[in-house]
Amino acid sequence: MSFFSRTTPELVAPEQALPGRTERPWPLAERHLVLGTPLVTDEAPEGYQVAVFGLGCFWGAEEIYWQLPGVWSTSVGYAGGTTPNPSYEEVCSGRTNHTEAVRVVFDPAVVSYADLVKRFFEVHDPTQGMRQGNDVGTQYRSAIYYTTPEQEQVARELTRVYGEELARRGLGEITTEIRPAAETPYYYAEDVHQQYLHKNPHGYRCHSNTGVRFPETA
Repeated sequence: MSFFSRTTPELVAPEQALPGRTERPWPLAERHLVLGTPLVTDEAPEGYQVAVFGLGCFWGAEEIYWQLPGVWSTSVGYAGGTTPNPSYEEVCSGRTNHTEAVRVVFDPAVVSYADLVKRFFEVHDPTQGMRQGNDVGTQYRSAIYYTTPEQEQVARELTRVYGEELARRGLGEITTEIRPAAETPYYYAEDVHQQYLHKNPHGYRCHSNTGVRFPETA
């Protein structure tokens, strides 16, 4: 958690990023503490899909998604950056270029990717650039990392629709980064951060959002 400063956070050049490490140095629990499913899900069950979002502090983001029907498993980690296998402290330094991300494994027969994206837009403020509320830093930028061409199409179309709704209300332009997940690995965060708000029910939640519901016609 960071607070406002006079400088605007910026991504660093790849050659200036921290070196990281070849393997994840911390162990992870085998099971999701809330859903009871595997925590490390590098291969989704047959017929399921994977979605990756950055929407500010990943503690609250994961809690939002594990509550949705059709979500099979969630985890938190680091995506969209340069440094391999970064630590939380390294990501917060601003020298890895990662977002704090939530990885969602879901059953599209129960919850659609479009519904996950709509929820994404409603629960954070996608117009704030390199921050969410009082949390300032490149790791808090809004991001969608799509895993299929169909996901890209949905993400871009719904971003357009929500952007038009925000403009109609006189709000800012969407700054959400939309990139293929294949461009950058997803690195699982340390075990202490997994299902953090289940372990710490009164822990920090970022409440930054626009207050604008997704248009019903979309």
